[in-house]
Amino acid sequence: MKINATTKMATPIEEKVDQNLKTRTGMVMISDGKSKPELARLHLSMEMITIQRQDTSTPAPTPTSTTASHPPIESKPTTQSSRNKSDRLSLCPRVQPNTDMQRPLVMSPNIEHRVRYILFNLLAFSAFFQVNGEYITACPHDDAVNILRNAGDIVVLTVKHYRAATPFLQKQLSRETPESDNDATCAELKVNVGGVGQSGKKYSANNSRPVSISSEPENRWIDLVSVPLMMAYVTRYIYGTDKLRPNAFEVRGLNGTTTGIIHCDDLAILSQWLKYITDNIVGLTSLQMKLYNRNFPVGERIEYMGWVNEGVISNHISWQSYKPRFLVLKGTEVMLFDAPPLNVAGLQKATVAYKVYQTMFRVVKESETVDSRQHCFLLQSSGHEPRYLSVETRQELLRIENSWNAAIVTSVIKLGRKTFAVSHHGKTGGLTLDWQQGFSLTEGADASVIWQYKFSQLRGSSDDGKSKLKLHFQDHETRSIETKELECQVLQSLLFCMHAFLTAKVASVDPAFLSSIQQA
Repeated sequence: MKINATTKMATPIEEKVDQNLKTRTGMVMISDGKSKPELARLHLSMEMITIQRQDTSTPAPTPTSTTASHPPIESKPTTQSSRNKSDRLSLCPRVQPNTDMQRPLVMSPNIEHRVRYILFNLLAFSAFFQVNGEYITACPHDDAVNILRNAGDIVVLTVKHYRAATPFLQKQLSRETPESDNDATCAELKVNVGGVGQSGKKYSANNSRPVSISSEPENRWIDLVSVPLMMAYVTRYIYGTDKLRPNAFEVRGLNGTTTGIIHCDDLAILSQWLKYITDNIVGLTSLQMKLYNRNFPVGERIEYMGWVNEGVISNHISWQSYKPRFLVLKGTEVMLFDAPPLNVAGLQKATVAYKVYQTMFRVVKESETVDSRQHCFLLQSSGHEPRYLSVETRQELLRIENSWNAAIVTSVIKLGRKTFAVSHHGKTGGLTLDWQQGFSLTEGADASVIWQYKFSQLRGSSDDGKSKLKLHFQDHETRSIETKELECQVLQSLLFCMHAFLTAKVASVDPAFLSSIQQA
């Protein structure tokens, strides 16, 4: 039997590898954001995302759209079978009934024993759509079988893999034996003795000697653009704005390349693509982070790397522009880059760098956002204007928040203690925050300790926003509240550092959390 095979068309999203990093292939619409979208193929590998167009020099099947009443169908090759009256080889495919007229006619894998291994991969669990160019999808079952039986000496079967039928057919197959091939629904075909084996070679039904096989040229796909996923990011926003693209997204690489705008009419398919691409980006970026961390001791390692968008607020315009920034949490520092650091030396070239223990991180509530951007947070370091930042998803915001808490613990443990010059009752002294001891006030040339409290004794604080600070401590013995009034010229820095120490103490109450931070 001579087989003419064409390349299998991709379903909307098709899983290739079941690993942490995934590969997918699917048909999408691509545009530059201005012109009309055009059909293209999107191929996601473990390290790259590629936009492909079909080579028009070779014929191609038309992509099959799926509906609610028809489960996703995966295309299979068109099979041409020739039969000879002098050759009585019997091929008895079991044709499953098509009673509800919403399922195509399906080929069971229970075929005649002598050609079972030859045709199984090609025809098993396949749905017949055309016989010699004639559609049979709307035919009653008996009519479809008669068309197959009377197809002539040359039979061209257009088949497509019908995944929804596979479990049903497998159950049927387990209850049947080869002898049941003589069922009345079998189509008796006299075919040439050749066929395609599982290995892709052509075999004779009467012997196992391989012979040559001819096939039509496969459909080819031409790469238009490829974007490396390492330190890339995926976004649904129109570049530089807070405007969300409806049913579309874009992937941007660290080298400035872009996929263009990828359109998906189906929201479920859109969500799948976003998840698969984001998972690969996060996986690759995390791998790069681990490679960098081989060069650093525990207290200086990277806790987080990833893209954010920084909002630039202007009083002269009613809208806000955004600039992509690469955020790194490393040791005691939080850093922002215009482009990702490509090596360890690049980590020294941050555009902005703040000490974590002197910086406040705060998630912006939805009611407090300044525009249509979601998943926003503030970074405010002592002596600097706050930075308004945004990420694409709630999950990414949680990742940053968890990484920030881990960085706080790491930086405070590494810092150990921090002393600020203060004035207490008109006398100059030093307020020390100590990871082990808590709060202590010292005065005089000999740094005598005036009072000391544990972090757990702090019941509250208040300040005037300028220099005056009140700390309220509870005495362990009397249970009474004692208030200590101080003045500090760098009040904001003191408050941020105090918040860092308290946050680290709260986080370290969980031994598992602290252990994970120290071992990271």
